[in-house]
Amino acid sequence: MPQLNPGPWFAILVFSWLVFLTIIPTKILSHISPNEPTPVSAEKHKTESWDWPW
Repeated sequence: MPQLNPGPWFAILVFSWLVFLTIIPTKILSHISPNEPTPVSAEKHKTESWDWPW
């Protein structure tokens, strides 16, 4: 059974971390969001009191 052969485990571990740390972040960072978030203004919105007609 190849699972019990610990010889290639270190190479597989290093290669998988190499993929996780180099290829995947570059793919994620190259994505451009179509809607950039707008900064929130510092002024507060004017709120009106509720008018209860009854």
